[in-house]
Amino acid sequence: MRPEQLGDLAIPSDPRLHPDGERIAFVVTRLDLGEDKYLRRIWIWDGAEARPLTSGQADTTPRWSPDGSKLAFIRKGPGDDDKPQLAILDMGGGEAEIVGDFPLGALEAEWSPDGSKIAVVAAEWIADLADVDADDRKRRPRRVTQFPYRFDNMGWVGDRRTHIHLVDVATGESEQLTSGDFNESGVAWNPNGAEIAFASGRHQNRGLDCGSQVWTISGDGGEPTARTEIGFWGGPSYDPAGRLYVSGIAELWGHPDVAPLYRIEDDRVLADLTGHLDRNVAPLAPTISPPSPQWLDDGRAVITVEDAGTVKLMMMEADGAATDLLGGKRAITGASPSGDGSRIAFVATTPTNPGELHLFADGTETQLTEMNAAFVEAVELVTPERFVIAHDGVEVEGWVYLPPGEEKVPLLLNIHGGPASAYGYWFFDEFQVYAGAGYGVVATNPRGSHGYGSDHVRAIVGTWHEADSPDMKDLLATVDTAAEHFPRLDTERMVVMGGSYGGYATARIVARDDRFKSAIAERGLFTFSSFLGTSDIGPWFSRVYLGEDGVADLQQMWESGPLAEADNITTPMLILHSEGDFRTPIEQGEQMFVRLLMNGVKTEMLRFPAPEGHEMSRSGSPQHRVERFEAILEWHGRHLP
Repeated sequence: MRPEQLGDLAIPSDPRLHPDGERIAFVVTRLDLGEDKYLRRIWIWDGAEARPLTSGQADTTPRWSPDGSKLAFIRKGPGDDDKPQLAILDMGGGEAEIVGDFPLGALEAEWSPDGSKIAVVAAEWIADLADVDADDRKRRPRRVTQFPYRFDNMGWVGDRRTHIHLVDVATGESEQLTSGDFNESGVAWNPNGAEIAFASGRHQNRGLDCGSQVWTISGDGGEPTARTEIGFWGGPSYDPAGRLYVSGIAELWGHPDVAPLYRIEDDRVLADLTGHLDRNVAPLAPTISPPSPQWLDDGRAVITVEDAGTVKLMMMEADGAATDLLGGKRAITGASPSGDGSRIAFVATTPTNPGELHLFADGTETQLTEMNAAFVEAVELVTPERFVIAHDGVEVEGWVYLPPGEEKVPLLLNIHGGPASAYGYWFFDEFQVYAGAGYGVVATNPRGSHGYGSDHVRAIVGTWHEADSPDMKDLLATVDTAAEHFPRLDTERMVVMGGSYGGYATARIVARDDRFKSAIAERGLFTFSSFLGTSDIGPWFSRVYLGEDGVADLQQMWESGPLAEADNITTPMLILHSEGDFRTPIEQGEQMFVRLLMNGVKTEMLRFPAPEGHEMSRSGSPQHRVERFEAILEWHGRHLP
């Protein structure tokens, strides 16, 4: 695969099975390299073929009405200043109609059980700015009263709030349901139609910690009621009997950990349903949509479960007992079942396929689309080979992507972000591009990664100030084990790279191991001393990984960051960063770059202009994504013998 072939990919997502059990609406995303933009349209499987259903340039979030006669979705117009709005398409014919006019755009949409209303989560200006001229709003100094006041991939958020609105489908009129100095997300309707659940942080320290609560509010308005204590919560859902559920971590400072599914009882009591699996039911990577769980009429649920580099489907009984439903060496990134569970529409991806739409019906699985068939046929994609790193009393999973042929190839260690993310059996354009350029790509899920249980993901907490934290041991052992298992890997030509936590780990590795000929640290966290106050998640992320004592001890905080070890780095290092990155602000990269320059290390800094942020490599400008690939290959190639 070559960088410019990003434009050949078709990425399906968010499948939604029609109430008739036959038709399936889903989103298809493509990159238009010539126009430097993304094209997102809603497609439909009509029982015989898949075809585009909408013609917009940015159509997402398909939602069938309860009777299946209409499809609601969110559409953004072609203009840079256009905001995404709610649209409704009558399946009997005609064009989609924009409903409502939300000044800062619609973010979520969910039908009421009777189909008469749609709950929309939309952003709005705070009261002081609501009636201010746009030019004057840009001119005014920003008064900051809360944290975070800016958020990655969203920009400045201190001047706006997200609230729930109810749109009357018949009239198109909307009324605001929630208000106040808060933000709501993850809206869900009770099947009785009288109650709506959502997640929101409304406590005094919101933003400074990672906490939120699940709330419910009457469909007629009024004050919301807290249904959980403050924890690390995802979106709520209801089963057909009207019982409320949420996935997440009950302990406020418990992240990183496995996030089970809980049933919310009266008086904020939680019943843990899936803790016995010791696996996430709402994986962080890849993105899962529709989210887990998806409820059946009889109270069972189809859940996605992250497990050792895969994302599989399981059938969960009402008491939490779960059995495997669909698995394999792949990731299922969204599933939508019929009410009786006899049919499940789902999207799946493998290391050698970006994704296709499938149907599981009466025990038989059928692939419905061939959206990437031409790409897969034209490109020689590499299938990874699994290996196990057994050391330090643990076993860690790894993969090698070897280019075709028998000759020795440079070893490229690629480190994932998070750190509570994971690599696995899904399509990753980076691995295929680097293998296509002749590298043997080595990937692993060291301690700190999700998919292997609570002990694995929490093993690194409070250890980063140590010389040899568990993740550092695992990463370096991965290189040695891979070289032992795969003799084509040339240990005289090794390079290392990673983004976010991967950038952090890259800098730490080359500070203690000079075998690598080249390093690329992308959007890295390099010093907690400034990250704590400049990152949109700095206050709480620093505490959950360094521990309360680690944040209180300034010396320990300094020692936990790679900048403290920068004087030991001799490996040529490229610093990749985006100027609109609010997750690991560009000052992090600037500090490492200058320190390396002062020490005489061969280094350069490649800065992508705002609004590119932390997610540039995954969702940034298509042209920037290609240019990033070209810069990475040039840098490594320049420093390899």
